[in-house]
Amino acid sequence: MKKIILSALALVVLFSCSNDENTNAVVTEDANAHRGCASHEILEKQLQNDPKLAERMAQFEIEAEKFIKENRIVNGVLEIPVVFNVLYRTSAENISQAQLQSQIDVLNKDFTGTNTDYNSSNPYNSVRGAINVRFVLDAVYRKSTTKTSWGTNDAMKKSSQGGLNPTSPTTKLNYWVCTIGGGILGYAQFPGGASATDGVVVDSKYTGTNGTAAFPFNLGRTATHEVGHWMNLRHIWGDTTCGSDLVSDTPTHNDANSGVPAVGHRSTCSGQPLEMYMNYMDYTDDRGMYMFSSGQVSRMAAAFGSTGPRASFR
Repeated sequence: MKKIILSALALVVLFSCSNDENTNAVVTEDANAHRGCASHEILEKQLQNDPKLAERMAQFEIEAEKFIKENRIVNGVLEIPVVFNVLYRTSAENISQAQLQSQIDVLNKDFTGTNTDYNSSNPYNSVRGAINVRFVLDAVYRKSTTKTSWGTNDAMKKSSQGGLNPTSPTTKLNYWVCTIGGGILGYAQFPGGASATDGVVVDSKYTGTNGTAAFPFNLGRTATHEVGHWMNLRHIWGDTTCGSDLVSDTPTHNDANSGVPAVGHRSTCSGQPLEMYMNYMDYTDDRGMYMFSSGQVSRMAAAFGSTGPRASFR
């Protein structure tokens, strides 16, 4: 698969909330279901195990800020090949090609702002953003396993531990599909980590929009969230009370949101700003998240800049 040139194009358009993408998904609702993403916890462990990682990530921040200032709009499209590594114990976990393709379709819509719910009206219409990337299904590898769950220690990424090694992780996005367990829907590795474990992991029940995709995480947005991390986005609440996600145009959140918050939901942080709970980097249900901000788009684009941590994808 040939990569074309990178582009980050921030768009300002109106958007509308809809569940049209969920025509074939399983809709058995768990009233207590909530989003669980282990990306920040994984990063904390990697920082402890790799003393140089913090230094590399700090340099990325300097380069990202420079890129954002100098590159407001870039022409072209970045093509990202996706390798699915499916680890299954049951036939239900061995999800179909159609379910995997539906995930690719969601990524393409969500990152380019062509998702049907992008046209919903909300207080943050003016800062919505979209990035010109194209995700392409490159390959699917499948492996039968006896494991009932994999946890978050990257075992699924290592053939020596029964998993599947990544394929060309410096030029392809590796996406492991497996049962994670512990209430975790997925997790990602931030830029700067070891290439041997680079990519995203998403449970089979929260991948794509058909087949075994389970409500309320049945619109493929878990992968959108995790790929956002893979492109250097942080949780919108900064993983601490009233923390920073390092993006200037997102409001301060006091914590993660769950479910679908009521319109007008405000933070308890200084100034009580309206929270951007419809942002992909919050913890809301799939049907409640449908946008990135322009600042997040610039940050993602910077990761693929000539000096960025994912420059090898250009």
